[in-house]
Amino acid sequence: MRSGVLLSGATTIALIASGAANAADLEPQVKVPATVWSWSGGYIGGHVGGGYGRTSFSNPYGPSIYGGVVDTPVFLAGGQIGYNWQKNGWVFGVELDASRAVSDGTNTCLAASGFVVSANCTAGPNLFATGAGRVGYAFGALGHTLAYLKGGVAWQYKQGNVLNNNEYNGLQPQENTRFDYGQVGGVIGLGIEQALTPAWSVKVEYDYLHFGGPSVATPPTVQLPPLAILPANTTSLSSNYHIGKIGLNYHFGAVPWVAQWSDAPLYAKAPAGVPPVAYTAGWSFEGGSRLWLSRGRFQWDASAISNEIATEDPNILISRLTYHGLDGLSGELFGRLDSPWGVFLKSNVGIGRFDKESSTMKIGASLASLIATRYRARQTGGLRTTRPT
Repeated sequence: MRSGVLLSGATTIALIASGAANAADLEPQVKVPATVWSWSGGYIGGHVGGGYGRTSFSNPYGPSIYGGVVDTPVFLAGGQIGYNWQKNGWVFGVELDASRAVSDGTNTCLAASGFVVSANCTAGPNLFATGAGRVGYAFGALGHTLAYLKGGVAWQYKQGNVLNNNEYNGLQPQENTRFDYGQVGGVIGLGIEQALTPAWSVKVEYDYLHFGGPSVATPPTVQLPPLAILPANTTSLSSNYHIGKIGLNYHFGAVPWVAQWSDAPLYAKAPAGVPPVAYTAGWSFEGGSRLWLSRGRFQWDASAISNEIATEDPNILISRLTYHGLDGLSGELFGRLDSPWGVFLKSNVGIGRFDKESSTMKIGASLASLIATRYRARQTGGLRTTRPT
């Protein structure tokens, strides 16, 4: 048995309002206009993230009656380097990034009909790299928040294999072809970056990556009726990924350990003669929401190898039962209200659901048993009855 579950992260939106100032430490203050901070310059940083991808295998023997699509959850970590130019509030930039990915998926493939021995396809990317242009706008009183769009080229390094189901019920070795390749595609995305200090900023980004091709080899297989050996062929792969990232950037030209903004004194002393304002505690409210998305699958493999035969490969399958579409969606609202008297009210409410599951089942078992029966009948001059697994 194998199972895999992808849990896509949570987003939290928090609003905090508070009115408190300590007269012992601060004199009455008045905001003054501040210089807008510039995003111009180079930066370097790192990121972590995750998401979900799909790889499609075309069928050289005809349209598949099921399978042909491999779901691949993706977890990644890497780094990025780039440069920005700011003109008024508009920011233009270029960025290169590279990520090491952990991803693996498998599913039925090459199932043109119930009369062809189908296969199991495995695929998973190991590396991603992108080169993209960015255009965004810096907003906020000091321009410390940047919302941007990006687009450019992407590259992936991918590995996998195409493994036939058990053929001839063990009378002939199982066919398997492996592949690994690098492929160029495209990327588009969007994100928000927030300057924390003159040297550091944090970003949240969504990327969509698409790759078409290439063609990889498939092993020969068997059909019945009519009984025939289908020669080795090729299948065309295409894949796409939805990736979410959280990153931290260091901006060149600023002192990393200085947290003070040199260009934006946020407060200035009030004019002389204005009396101080005493400290007054007030009401405060904090609220937000969380959204959780999940995707899962489960499969049950019927091995052609008995448990007693420890020297044989248990991955030689007769059939596979796959449950997919196990998608879940849940959300939550939460809030907290604090009063001037030290009493607070806190609550939350949530709701969620799971989609109905569906299944696909390989039927190569009956075909494999039928082929084995006919071959044995020809060898012995008679026909024996077998019971398909």
